[in-house]
Amino acid sequence: MTSEELLKKVRRIEIKTRGLSRNIFAGEYHSQFKGRGMAFSEVREYQPGDDVRTIDWNVTARLNKPYVKVFEEERELTVMLLVDVSGSRNFGTLVQSKRDMMAEVAATLAFSTIENNDKVGVLFFSDKVEKYIPPKKGKRHVLHIIHELLSFEPQSTGTDIAQALQYFQNAQKRRTTAFLISDMQVDDYGREDLWTLVGRKHDLNVVQIYDRRDAELPDVGLLKLKDAETGERIWVDSSLERVREQYSQDWRTQQAKLDSLYTHAGIAHVSIRTDEDFVKKLMQLFHN
Repeated sequence: MTSEELLKKVRRIEIKTRGLSRNIFAGEYHSQFKGRGMAFSEVREYQPGDDVRTIDWNVTARLNKPYVKVFEEERELTVMLLVDVSGSRNFGTLVQSKRDMMAEVAATLAFSTIENNDKVGVLFFSDKVEKYIPPKKGKRHVLHIIHELLSFEPQSTGTDIAQALQYFQNAQKRRTTAFLISDMQVDDYGREDLWTLVGRKHDLNVVQIYDRRDAELPDVGLLKLKDAETGERIWVDSSLERVREQYSQDWRTQQAKLDSLYTHAGIAHVSIRTDEDFVKKLMQLFHN
């Protein structure tokens, strides 16, 4: 893609996603995510009826009187987009590739963030953290993010979601609203306790982008399949019903495993197919 083609694509995505974020998502985003964090404000003497869990034991021990921490609602939000840039994102058989839809979803969320005068940042990951863009405000910053979403080429093709979550956990000290945007095509999602830890500290939401052919195999005879992340190639006879059923069953098993992970970790999630209207799906995520 030439520089001129890239700029045109950035502009097209800006026009489409900025309109969506301004006209559709701004109200939902504001009502569902704004002010959900609590920031420490001060300490004061304990009063009857105060929650004992807010007692500041260090101050209490120093002054020989019970003191409690006072929190106030955070009005300014920080949003982080954790974007999967592994090899499997380039796959696509219908309207568009997973890579293109990921870019549109991320751009829409980014514009929704700045429309509400909040900060947004991005973490690109494969089987390592490829790039980290710190959260900032403003249109210029978001256009830089969109440019990177479209043009960034990772050094690696694998996927390690756990490493991305750990990096995010260490980088963001204060409560953050995060969207993990990935096709979730990985055998090992990492320890469940890590997901739970991140979900408790932050407002973590998973947006899974997948292609129809990730979930079902067409009946087209002998196929040569290539793993986009490992490069492994295998021949598959798709004319056999048992082969197609096993392929679909493997997908359902993976999705069931993910659903169980989300439930136990208390994480909101939504799955979007590349030929679906992602607007409706994101609205569903906001409502949930």
